[in-house]
Amino acid sequence: MSLFSNNRLDNSMPSHHEGTTIIARGVRVEGDFIAQGDVTIEGDVTGHVTAEGTLHIGAEAKLKAEVSADDAIIAGSIVGSVIVKKRLEIKSTARISGDVTCETVTVEAGAMMDGKISVGATATERVAE
Repeated sequence: MSLFSNNRLDNSMPSHHEGTTIIARGVRVEGDFIAQGDVTIEGDVTGHVTAEGTLHIGAEAKLKAEVSADDAIIAGSIVGSVIVKKRLEIKSTARISGDVTCETVTVEAGAMMDGKISVGATATERVAE
């Protein structure tokens, strides 16, 4: 299976986005990264990351980036701002140093955050302006 495949694994799940992009462990990306679908990051990213789908940040991933996504599940380390239009899930292994803006959030015990967090529809509307 190609890392940049446009085939969905589960065709029973409706999706507005095609394919999943994977940045595997041991891969380093620098610069602006924009994806129209879902993104899974297990490696290192420096720059800007934009996903028009769900962004998964693995437990060993390290980002020094400005992050933007429709939905996000964060288990790794992010240094930079995080903007999620809808649902954000912060896992117990997550380490975020930067401001976070989202419509809804779930934070597991053990997660570490250093920055301001803005939650609610009005917060994400302010970012869109």
